[in-house]
Amino acid sequence: MARSFLFAQDTGDAATTRLIATAAQATGFMKGEPGGARPGWYVPGADNSAVLGELHAALAATYPHAGPAFYAVRLWTNLLWQPAYLAVIAAHIHGAMPGLGTLSQHRKGIYVDGYRLLPGVPTAGTPEELIAEAARQLRPIAAAMLGEINALTKLKPLPAKRLFADRMLSLMVWLSHRRRDIPAETIERYTALWLEALGLTGQGELEPVSAPSGQRLLIVKRKGCCLDYLIDPDRFCATCPKQDNAVRVARQTANAIAEL
Repeated sequence: MARSFLFAQDTGDAATTRLIATAAQATGFMKGEPGGARPGWYVPGADNSAVLGELHAALAATYPHAGPAFYAVRLWTNLLWQPAYLAVIAAHIHGAMPGLGTLSQHRKGIYVDGYRLLPGVPTAGTPEELIAEAARQLRPIAAAMLGEINALTKLKPLPAKRLFADRMLSLMVWLSHRRRDIPAETIERYTALWLEALGLTGQGELEPVSAPSGQRLLIVKRKGCCLDYLIDPDRFCATCPKQDNAVRVARQTANAIAEL
């Protein structure tokens, strides 16, 4: 893929600040800053055993009956969500991809929430080019994260892939709500590109449903389970594959219609 640059080399600070502002505005909850990691943060490529051990211990103390599989899943989903959000926002809203490998993350209690991104010149391109660029960066980042988790506890590659796919599928549904100018068919095409580029094809899919108006809406048909039912057995996520399929479709369709 040919690479081009949206901003001049001396405007990396401004470019990074704009992306962080765009992510905060688009989500209402992503809290980022330009700059390097603060002490005790998760840093790609560094020794993260302490921060992961602290997160694992916090999860075990908060949910003592949930069990090791739940703690492993929560480690994985906590580490993935911010890089994944930033990648999708950069590709489809901001229009340029940062160096995702410079993203450090803050642990707060049982959550990873808050990030810092080193200033740098982002890569510009079409959505298709930016999906490929994001996946090129995200695949080794995710592989390293999974290795770190498995040094502490056990998370097999297949459930990890399915949970990664769940995150991307949910993000594409989120994008369909934020970018009403993008047709559902185009969102589906982008989704297929994301899953293929990340090596996640077949680990979940988007499912089309219809609003009362006849409008085509998209919901998630996932294969992975977040195991949240282990802390609340009487409650399943709207997308949970363990519930009756008709209930899953009805719950997600209602949520999609509410977003219109």
